[in-house]
Amino acid sequence: MEWVETTGKTVEEAKDRALSQLGVHPEDAEFEVIEEPKAGLFGRVRGEARVRARVRPTQVRQKIERRDRKRSSDRPAGKGQGGTKPSGQTDRKPREAKPKPAQQPAAARAPKPKPQETRSEEERNVDAQQVGDEAVQFMTGLLDAFGLSGDVSLLREGDELEVQVHGQELGLLVGPRGTTLQAVQDLARVASQRRLGDHDTRLRLDVGGYRERRRIALGSFATQMAEEVKTSGVARVLEPMSSADRKIIHDTLSDIEGIATRSEGDDPYRRVVIAPAND
Repeated sequence: MEWVETTGKTVEEAKDRALSQLGVHPEDAEFEVIEEPKAGLFGRVRGEARVRARVRPTQVRQKIERRDRKRSSDRPAGKGQGGTKPSGQTDRKPREAKPKPAQQPAAARAPKPKPQETRSEEERNVDAQQVGDEAVQFMTGLLDAFGLSGDVSLLREGDELEVQVHGQELGLLVGPRGTTLQAVQDLARVASQRRLGDHDTRLRLDVGGYRERRRIALGSFATQMAEEVKTSGVARVLEPMSSADRKIIHDTLSDIEGIATRSEGDDPYRRVVIAPAND
């Protein structure tokens, strides 16, 4: 997942904006504070807080283990590892050590600059309307490529963008439980935000009003589960959900007294636990 960079009057405000842009719960994100506001005269604060955030990566350890196993299997067996020498073969003289290559210049060994160090001022101030127009153009081309008929429109509220696709028989772009829709949204973000170097706007994609229907259905389901937990006093573990769906559950139940929610497990099997507040 790509890093996003946001600003705010405080670090917490900048983190909240990053969570809104990523569309995930705080437990599913990791942050990097780039800059904090500085204290000025008479208690005033100068400057803004700047943070970087991304969806927390998972299952890194398994990749490392597979790489280590591959290295060990490719290593030839020596005398200490049970290796034997064919009969009749005499010991050979050890080869002379080859001279080490000359070290590269310091400039060649220098680490590459981080993304935020190389972005120009022009890239940091991309117009949100331009990002939305690029996303609309991408979705229009995608409909044509799939041979689907539909209308693509853009709703904008400041830096909040939502590209809406309306038409008939658009289920192919939604998929089971919105999995295809989430993948298409990621592609639209690459074609617009990433290509233009935008890190400030929040771009969402909705097809056939699916997201609103899903939000209402999940909110109703979460409220029902919360009432059962309050009555029985026993926590309920929900089925695995995407980060966007888990956020709907957390947001819906955040103001219900006597109920607490948390996420457990690793993607794609991460799920929400609804429990009594004192559990």
